[in-house]
Amino acid sequence: MPEIKRPLSPHLAVYSWQTSNTLSILHRMTGVALSFAALGLISWIVAVAAGEAAYNRVLSVLSSPLGYLVLFGFSASLFYHLGNGIRHLSWDAGLGFEKNFARLSGWFTLLIAVIATVLYWLGAFA
Repeated sequence: MPEIKRPLSPHLAVYSWQTSNTLSILHRMTGVALSFAALGLISWIVAVAAGEAAYNRVLSVLSSPLGYLVLFGFSASLFYHLGNGIRHLSWDAGLGFEKNFARLSGWFTLLIAVIATVLYWLGAFA
């Protein structure tokens, strides 16, 4: 039997890039980021238990400009992952599969994540 040359599915030449696959990739990336955030939280808790010197070292790292940037990214990851998780729960209930509604709910999830992140950080510095 002759071998037929054809692309393997799914293939990038077959599918067009859409909002839904971007949001799916972003959901997975934020899940990984939150895993690292959990490790950071555990190290902070260990530093609290280890004493004042260890706590001050961790605090100096977290209060640096790079530390604030990382914490901002972790909080943005948390709010996006939470919002998109709620969106997925509605899908599990059989709601929101219509093409236009799915696209709209994706953009709404992004908007809510941005607003929640900004409000959280404004409250942190108030």
